[in-house]
Amino acid sequence: MLTVIPDLLDSGSVHRIRSLIDAAQWVDGNVTSGHQSALAKRNMQLPEDAPQAQQAGQIILDALGKSPLFIAAALPLKIFPPLFNSYAGGQAFGVHVDNAVRIQAGTGFRVRSDLSITVFLEDPELYQGGELTIETNFGVQQVKLPAGHAVLYPSSSLHRVEPVVRGRRVASFFWLQSMIRDDAARQMLFDLDSSVQALAADLGHDNAQVIRLTGVYHNLLRRWADA
Repeated sequence: MLTVIPDLLDSGSVHRIRSLIDAAQWVDGNVTSGHQSALAKRNMQLPEDAPQAQQAGQIILDALGKSPLFIAAALPLKIFPPLFNSYAGGQAFGVHVDNAVRIQAGTGFRVRSDLSITVFLEDPELYQGGELTIETNFGVQQVKLPAGHAVLYPSSSLHRVEPVVRGRRVASFFWLQSMIRDDAARQMLFDLDSSVQALAADLGHDNAQVIRLTGVYHNLLRRWADA
Protein backbone atom coordinates (compact mmCIF):
# COMPACT_ATOMS: atom_id res chain seq x y z
CA MET A 1 0.00 0.00 0.00
CA LEU A 2 1.33 3.40 -1.02
CA THR A 3 -0.31 6.33 0.77
CA VAL A 4 0.33 10.02 0.13
CA ILE A 5 -0.18 12.25 3.18
CA PRO A 6 -0.81 15.79 1.90
CA ASP A 7 0.25 18.75 4.05
CA LEU A 8 1.67 16.71 6.89
CA LEU A 9 3.72 19.82 7.64
CA ASP A 10 2.50 23.37 7.13
CA SER A 11 4.80 25.97 5.60
CA GLY A 12 5.86 27.27 9.01
CA SER A 13 6.94 23.81 10.14
CA VAL A 14 8.87 23.24 6.91
CA HIS A 15 10.62 26.59 7.42
CA ARG A 16 11.55 25.72 11.03
CA ILE A 17 12.93 22.35 9.99
CA ARG A 18 14.96 23.80 7.14
CA SER A 19 16.34 26.53 9.39
CA LEU A 20 17.57 23.85 11.77
CA ILE A 21 19.00 21.34 9.33
CA ASP A 22 20.45 23.74 6.75
CA ALA A 23 22.72 25.19 9.44
CA ALA A 24 23.95 21.74 10.55
CA GLN A 25 27.03 19.78 9.49
CA TRP A 26 26.15 17.15 6.84
CA VAL A 27 28.11 13.93 6.34
CA ASP A 28 28.30 11.09 3.81
CA GLY A 29 24.95 9.31 3.66
CA ASN A 30 26.48 5.86 4.06
CA VAL A 31 26.79 6.35 7.83
CA THR A 32 23.43 4.54 8.16
CA SER A 33 23.71 2.16 5.20
CA GLY A 34 23.58 -1.59 5.27
CA HIS A 35 25.92 -3.52 2.94
CA GLN A 36 23.53 -3.57 -0.01
CA SER A 37 22.55 0.10 0.34
CA ALA A 38 26.16 1.26 0.56
CA LEU A 39 26.78 -0.07 -2.95
CA ALA A 40 23.99 2.08 -4.41
CA LYS A 41 23.83 5.17 -2.20
CA ARG A 42 25.33 8.56 -3.00
CA ASN A 43 23.95 11.40 -0.91
CA MET A 44 24.53 13.53 2.18
CA GLN A 45 22.90 13.03 5.55
CA LEU A 46 22.66 14.54 9.01
CA PRO A 47 24.16 12.39 11.77
CA GLU A 48 21.51 10.67 13.89
CA ASP A 49 22.81 12.34 17.06
CA ALA A 50 22.98 15.88 15.62
CA PRO A 51 20.86 18.12 17.89
CA GLN A 52 19.40 19.85 14.82
CA ALA A 53 18.21 16.50 13.45
CA GLN A 54 16.64 15.58 16.78
CA GLN A 55 14.81 18.90 17.08
CA ALA A 56 13.62 18.79 13.47
CA GLY A 57 12.59 15.16 13.87
CA GLN A 58 10.42 16.01 16.85
CA ILE A 59 8.50 18.51 14.71
CA ILE A 60 7.74 15.70 12.26
CA LEU A 61 6.77 13.23 14.99
CA ASP A 62 4.39 15.79 16.50
CA ALA A 63 2.78 16.28 13.08
CA LEU A 64 2.39 12.52 12.56
CA GLY A 65 0.63 12.21 15.89
CA LYS A 66 -1.97 14.74 14.71
CA SER A 67 -2.56 13.12 11.30
CA PRO A 68 -5.64 10.85 11.21
CA LEU A 69 -4.65 9.64 7.72
CA PHE A 70 -1.20 8.57 8.88
CA ILE A 71 -2.55 6.78 11.95
CA ALA A 72 -5.26 4.98 9.95
CA ALA A 73 -2.86 3.90 7.19
CA ALA A 74 0.12 2.97 9.36
CA LEU A 75 -1.40 1.81 12.67
CA PRO A 76 1.99 2.63 14.18
CA LEU A 77 3.49 0.76 17.11
CA LYS A 78 7.06 2.15 17.08
CA ILE A 79 8.59 4.91 14.95
CA PHE A 80 12.31 5.24 14.25
CA PRO A 81 13.47 8.83 14.88
CA PRO A 82 13.37 10.81 11.62
CA LEU A 83 16.60 11.14 9.63
CA PHE A 84 17.43 13.75 6.99
CA ASN A 85 19.17 13.48 3.61
CA SER A 86 20.13 15.63 0.67
CA TYR A 87 20.83 14.92 -3.00
CA ALA A 88 22.53 17.27 -5.47
CA GLY A 89 25.02 17.23 -8.36
CA GLY A 90 23.89 13.91 -9.83
CA GLN A 91 23.65 12.09 -6.52
CA ALA A 92 21.18 9.20 -6.39
CA PHE A 93 20.22 6.06 -4.47
CA GLY A 94 20.01 2.97 -6.64
CA VAL A 95 17.51 0.14 -6.33
CA HIS A 96 17.42 -1.38 -2.86
CA VAL A 97 15.22 -2.83 -0.13
CA ASP A 98 15.35 -1.29 3.35
CA ASN A 99 16.86 -3.35 6.16
CA ALA A 100 14.30 -5.49 7.97
CA VAL A 101 15.32 -4.19 11.40
CA ARG A 102 16.61 -0.70 12.16
CA ILE A 103 18.58 -0.07 15.37
CA GLN A 104 19.08 3.44 16.70
CA ALA A 105 22.80 4.08 17.14
CA GLY A 106 23.98 4.04 20.74
CA THR A 107 20.67 2.77 22.13
CA GLY A 108 18.76 -0.46 22.42
CA PHE A 109 15.84 0.97 20.49
CA ARG A 110 14.94 -1.04 17.42
CA VAL A 111 12.02 -1.32 15.03
CA ARG A 112 10.96 -3.89 12.49
CA SER A 113 10.72 -1.84 9.30
CA ASP A 114 7.20 -2.56 8.07
CA LEU A 115 6.73 0.87 6.47
CA SER A 116 9.06 3.54 5.14
CA ILE A 117 8.25 7.25 5.11
CA THR A 118 9.66 10.10 3.05
CA VAL A 119 8.73 13.66 4.00
CA PHE A 120 9.62 16.11 1.23
CA LEU A 121 11.27 19.34 2.41
CA GLU A 122 12.02 21.10 -0.89
CA ASP A 123 9.53 22.34 -3.46
CA PRO A 124 9.70 20.15 -6.59
CA GLU A 125 10.16 23.04 -9.03
CA LEU A 126 13.47 23.90 -7.34
CA TYR A 127 15.22 20.68 -8.37
CA GLN A 128 15.26 18.35 -11.36
CA GLY A 129 15.19 14.60 -10.91
CA GLY A 130 15.08 13.10 -7.44
CA GLU A 131 11.85 11.16 -7.90
CA LEU A 132 11.23 8.41 -5.37
CA THR A 133 10.60 5.42 -7.62
CA ILE A 134 8.77 2.51 -5.96
CA GLU A 135 8.04 -0.87 -7.52
CA THR A 136 4.57 -1.96 -6.42
CA ASN A 137 2.17 -4.79 -7.26
CA PHE A 138 0.45 -2.32 -9.59
CA GLY A 139 3.60 -1.30 -11.45
CA VAL A 140 6.30 1.31 -10.94
CA GLN A 141 5.21 4.55 -9.28
CA GLN A 142 7.23 7.75 -9.12
CA VAL A 143 6.64 10.17 -6.27
CA LYS A 144 7.80 13.80 -6.13
CA LEU A 145 5.68 15.88 -3.79
CA PRO A 146 5.47 19.49 -2.58
CA ALA A 147 7.39 20.44 0.55
CA GLY A 148 5.49 19.29 3.63
CA HIS A 149 3.83 16.32 1.90
CA ALA A 150 4.79 12.75 2.80
CA VAL A 151 4.51 9.29 1.31
CA LEU A 152 4.16 6.02 3.20
CA TYR A 153 5.04 2.69 1.53
CA PRO A 154 6.09 -0.87 2.42
CA SER A 155 9.74 -1.16 3.39
CA SER A 156 9.86 -4.46 1.52
CA SER A 157 9.36 -2.62 -1.79
CA LEU A 158 12.19 -2.26 -4.25
CA HIS A 159 12.73 1.49 -4.51
CA ARG A 160 15.27 4.10 -5.55
CA VAL A 161 15.88 7.85 -5.72
CA GLU A 162 16.55 9.11 -9.23
CA PRO A 163 19.63 11.30 -9.85
CA VAL A 164 19.23 14.96 -8.94
CA VAL A 165 20.69 16.83 -11.90
CA ARG A 166 19.73 20.39 -10.91
CA GLY A 167 19.16 21.99 -7.53
CA ARG A 168 18.97 20.11 -4.24
CA ARG A 169 16.47 17.55 -2.97
CA VAL A 170 16.06 17.65 0.82
CA ALA A 171 13.86 15.20 2.70
CA SER A 172 13.32 13.33 5.92
CA PHE A 173 13.19 9.55 5.85
CA PHE A 174 12.57 6.91 8.48
CA TRP A 175 10.74 3.67 9.25
CA LEU A 176 8.04 2.37 11.52
CA GLN A 177 6.83 -0.88 12.98
CA SER A 178 3.08 -1.25 12.53
CA MET A 179 0.76 -3.03 14.92
CA ILE A 180 -0.22 -5.00 11.80
CA ARG A 181 2.76 -6.81 10.31
CA ASP A 182 1.02 -8.01 7.13
CA ASP A 183 0.65 -5.36 4.43
CA ALA A 184 -2.50 -6.93 2.94
CA ALA A 185 -4.21 -7.04 6.34
CA ARG A 186 -3.22 -3.45 6.99
CA GLN A 187 -4.68 -2.45 3.62
CA MET A 188 -7.98 -4.20 4.44
CA LEU A 189 -8.22 -2.42 7.78
CA PHE A 190 -7.47 0.92 6.15
CA ASP A 191 -10.13 0.36 3.48
CA LEU A 192 -12.67 -0.72 6.10
CA ASP A 193 -11.88 2.26 8.32
CA SER A 194 -12.19 4.66 5.38
CA SER A 195 -15.57 3.18 4.45
CA VAL A 196 -16.84 3.34 8.02
CA GLN A 197 -15.83 7.00 8.31
CA ALA A 198 -17.57 7.83 5.01
CA LEU A 199 -20.74 6.04 6.11
CA ALA A 200 -20.66 7.75 9.49
CA ALA A 201 -20.44 11.13 7.77
CA ASP A 202 -23.57 10.29 5.75
CA LEU A 203 -25.63 8.33 8.27
CA GLY A 204 -24.30 9.48 11.64
CA HIS A 205 -22.06 7.71 14.12
CA ASP A 206 -25.09 6.37 15.97
CA ASN A 207 -26.42 4.51 12.92
CA ALA A 208 -26.81 0.79 13.70
CA GLN A 209 -24.86 -0.37 10.63
CA VAL A 210 -22.06 2.11 11.30
CA ILE A 211 -21.82 0.78 14.85
CA ARG A 212 -21.80 -2.81 13.59
CA LEU A 213 -19.05 -2.13 11.03
CA THR A 214 -17.04 -0.22 13.63
CA GLY A 215 -17.21 -3.34 15.77
CA VAL A 216 -16.00 -5.47 12.87
CA TYR A 217 -13.02 -3.12 12.40
CA HIS A 218 -12.02 -3.27 16.06
CA ASN A 219 -12.50 -7.01 16.29
CA LEU A 220 -10.22 -7.54 13.29
CA LEU A 221 -7.69 -5.14 14.80
CA ARG A 222 -7.93 -7.04 18.08
CA ARG A 223 -7.33 -10.33 16.26
CA TRP A 224 -4.35 -9.19 14.20
CA ALA A 225 -2.59 -6.48 16.21
CA ASP A 226 0.71 -6.79 18.05
CA ALA A 227 0.44 -4.15 20.75
